[in-house]
Amino acid sequence: MMSSMYNQDKTDKILVIDIEATCWRGKIPEGQKNEIIEIGICVLDAITCERLETASIIIKPNSEVSEFCTELTTLTPEVIDKGISLKEGCDILQTQYLSKERAWASYGAYDRKIFQRECEEKGIEYPFNEEHINVRHRYADRHNLRKCVGMERALKQLDFPLEGTHHRGIDDAWNIANILAWILYQE
Repeated sequence: MMSSMYNQDKTDKILVIDIEATCWRGKIPEGQKNEIIEIGICVLDAITCERLETASIIIKPNSEVSEFCTELTTLTPEVIDKGISLKEGCDILQTQYLSKERAWASYGAYDRKIFQRECEEKGIEYPFNEEHINVRHRYADRHNLRKCVGMERALKQLDFPLEGTHHRGIDDAWNIANILAWILYQE
């Protein structure tokens, strides 16, 4: 049941992360950029493959939250305005979730790349270690797919329900953890 992709001696939990970022319909407006607005977290027990807890950390970006972004994520500018800084969010990941000591996973590389870019640009310590699990690629490998599929399609192929609101970090992290649990259980 325990996967070779995960070092059991290090810890028995994996942090499944899904971020939502500022976005626009079409071209990004001048002076704006994709910035993290939500860090969704699901703690997955790597031994039992049980999803243990979820959390949402709302981050206040420098960029605007467009109407399109609100339609997609359900996060309004008013909710985002009450968020914390990315540095504070990264501190929570490290202190409450031990993100430097645990393997972490996301569906694809986007979350890892935006975290790296934004931390570098803002002079913030990157909150994770290098033990990243790309669930999208692991799922494609496990199913011998020639091409990776999106999270929603993977859930359908596994006959798992999409729980919560798609494009909300907290809910997507929960769903991604379900896919990862299935992969770990198969190995």
